[in-house]
Amino acid sequence: MVLEEQKHLLKQVHQALLQVYGKGEWRDPLPPVDELVCTILSQNTNDVNRDKAFTALINHFPDWEAVRDADTQELVEIIRIAGLANQKGPNIKNALQVITQERGEISLEFLRELPVEEARQWLTQLKGVGPKTAAIVLLFSMDIPAFPVDTHVYRVSGRIGLRPLALDVEKTHAYLENLAPPETYYALHLNLIKLGREVCQARKPLCFECPIRQLCLYEQKTSA
Repeated sequence: MVLEEQKHLLKQVHQALLQVYGKGEWRDPLPPVDELVCTILSQNTNDVNRDKAFTALINHFPDWEAVRDADTQELVEIIRIAGLANQKGPNIKNALQVITQERGEISLEFLRELPVEEARQWLTQLKGVGPKTAAIVLLFSMDIPAFPVDTHVYRVSGRIGLRPLALDVEKTHAYLENLAPPETYYALHLNLIKLGREVCQARKPLCFECPIRQLCLYEQKTSA
């Protein structure tokens, strides 16, 4: 499928999902640093445990400076419910330290003044911050156009035919950003996740319940 055909397909998919799911709504917006920490906590865990860990963190420490300066093991214990705490704790401390060293304060507001790609590169220099985490901070906390690709978006976009199947996760971020108009990123990201969780599941996709089955290459192949 050539790029222009994929762009047309994406437009159809976007409109169809809007009719079924609406625009969608990200959880309560957080300030950029809060969003960064929360998204690091969210890696390889569910939303419930992420929220418990984040709440425990902000209840235990008075501010991000205290988290930055905290004993690493103390921090690890506070966020243990999020899983991979031995990695996430040091990564959070490191991120807060780097922000302080480079900016003189714990703030990411300066990213608003940078081109999108420079803002993304600045964030991904931080240990434990990949393209998805960076894109979430940019899009949902700062309203900067970036397209996050999680496991649901990656799986569903491949099945539908919105990306080459051999394309890896990291390259899919740039591919979908080029494919979709920036004004669609917010709703499209949330709706692809919703579709992936409720219908286009990993092991057993519920194709007969799918609101975009007539557009989907996976449905066409499996019913052929």
